[in-house]
Amino acid sequence: MRTNFATFAFAASAVASSIVAAPAYATTAADVLAANKAATGGAAWDGKASLHETFDFVGQGMTGTAETDFDLSNGRFVDNLALGPLHIVQGYDGAGAWAKDPSGTITPQNGAGRVFAVNEAYRDANLWWRADFGGAQVSLEAPRTVDGTRYDVVHFVPKDGGPFDALFDPQTHLLARIDEKQGSLTLMTTLSDYRSFDGAMIAGKQDQIASDGKNPQTMTLKDARFEAVRPDAFYAMPKVVLADYAIAGGKETTFPFRLVNNHIYADVKINGTGPYVFIFDTGGLNLVTPTLAQKLGLKVEGALDARGGGSETMKAGMTKVARVDLGNATITDQSFMTLPLDSMAHVEGMEMPGMIGFETFRRFVTRVDYGAKTITLMDPKDFDPSSAGTAVPIAFDGNDIEIEGSYDGIPGKFVIDTGARQSLMLTTPFVEKNRLHDASVKSEEATTGWGIGGPTKAYVIRRGVLKLGSVVVDKPLTLLTTDKGGANAEDLLAGNIGGGVLKRFVVTFDYERGTMYLKPVAGAVADLDTFDRSGLWLNEDADGFKIVDVTAKAPGAEAGLAAGDVVTAVDGKPAKSIALPDLRQRLRNDKPGTVVVFAVKGKGDIKVTLRELI
Repeated sequence: MRTNFATFAFAASAVASSIVAAPAYATTAADVLAANKAATGGAAWDGKASLHETFDFVGQGMTGTAETDFDLSNGRFVDNLALGPLHIVQGYDGAGAWAKDPSGTITPQNGAGRVFAVNEAYRDANLWWRADFGGAQVSLEAPRTVDGTRYDVVHFVPKDGGPFDALFDPQTHLLARIDEKQGSLTLMTTLSDYRSFDGAMIAGKQDQIASDGKNPQTMTLKDARFEAVRPDAFYAMPKVVLADYAIAGGKETTFPFRLVNNHIYADVKINGTGPYVFIFDTGGLNLVTPTLAQKLGLKVEGALDARGGGSETMKAGMTKVARVDLGNATITDQSFMTLPLDSMAHVEGMEMPGMIGFETFRRFVTRVDYGAKTITLMDPKDFDPSSAGTAVPIAFDGNDIEIEGSYDGIPGKFVIDTGARQSLMLTTPFVEKNRLHDASVKSEEATTGWGIGGPTKAYVIRRGVLKLGSVVVDKPLTLLTTDKGGANAEDLLAGNIGGGVLKRFVVTFDYERGTMYLKPVAGAVADLDTFDRSGLWLNEDADGFKIVDVTAKAPGAEAGLAAGDVVTAVDGKPAKSIALPDLRQRLRNDKPGTVVVFAVKGKGDIKVTLRELI
């Protein structure tokens, strides 16, 4: 298992009594791995076909059980985790990875998830013991000291996989730890308490934690047994027919949405109550706030740290929802995350009691018509793509959908995210690797967004060519992020394509067939690729609007405004009577030269003359 709801399964081994107290550190990776094989039982592994392990699991504020089955010849595996209200299954059939999410849908994982599945398979089968290291790139690194203990370190890059480090105890030659970079973080898995099973030594305890100290989890081995070869079908992605959704009175349902900050908001009923205005986010999950969960009497379990845009985290839990109504569509018996999205209402200028995400998009073909401001949910078996527009293949990485695209001819993977306000955000590693920001690029660094991880900063430019398959978007407003943590620092991604690009189109998502369709909207697109002309980021405050960031040398700064200032009126109109999204849109769209008068607590009236910043 590869992510925060799971862990890794490793084959490791026993302490040889003849090992001396003062170790000699290895001189080659082959020496380290040969010693590891001998220490773990050597020939005891020969001829064994598959291994089944069961664990007690503690993590995310819950307890449960985990099971893993893997093929010792090539690492094919199936992992199961039952944790509170969650049941998660992940698998790898030797070629492709797949995942069954808590809602019951099964989706191929052809993004970063496949990379980590390849790594897991490599370790499960101990392919590093083979003469060619199982086809991996292997190198011996300098010894590393962790908590006062010095280890031999071998660096691996399996074929079709990603890099990871294995730390071996030079006294026992047992595998002690795996460090694997996943996104902007490193997952550190410590193995201990080795036990003998049929002559082979296996770690009895696996502790995992991310490099930011979040989401610790422990798996304690209950049993391990070697079994016969499993048939291919055991590891193949299962086929599932869901019966938990329906569309009353027809094959599709259409309902209106509001576009605010390039975010999609529409009515949703939960357990027959509401409607509540939820955000619809292809990069998110179905969730409700703890406030709404309490109001609805939902039982919440667990405590995990959820990540998104920005470098911070929010505490999340899990609950069960009996019924979700969206227009004439219903979904029943769903796992929902609980997350305090309402704490971001002052950022959005909108109440945010919940989110509709991957689990819902996965069940329907979903059409978002940004021109007509409607969402249409269709039964996948009745969908006719003939008039949907240009087809763009999509891949899945957990709940994210990704496309192969390019920016200024540089290829990369881009997340498609209706929950992102920007047009195009390029990740910090992509920007740095391709030297996209230098003195010749006219740009301003500013706070450009706010996710569950807090504010995000970026240099803002309007240039370049974005290609989504065969679809071309010329000179989109582009953010060259400077974030060092969170989703914007993912090194396997080129960027994130948000509502600022998507609103040019009628966008149809067919998750079942792995395809997105883009059809240009009719007529002009309002508020397209505009950028704030004041240099201010404002959030709602008890007394009006609070300035939380001021772009250097921009009109707001030149007029004397500073972070922490509180705006009580704008052009003589009380701030409490102005919707924050409307003010932001005005600061983006009013003509350069427009004078905006801010009444600021303790400073009086301050005049800001808008001008183009990029």
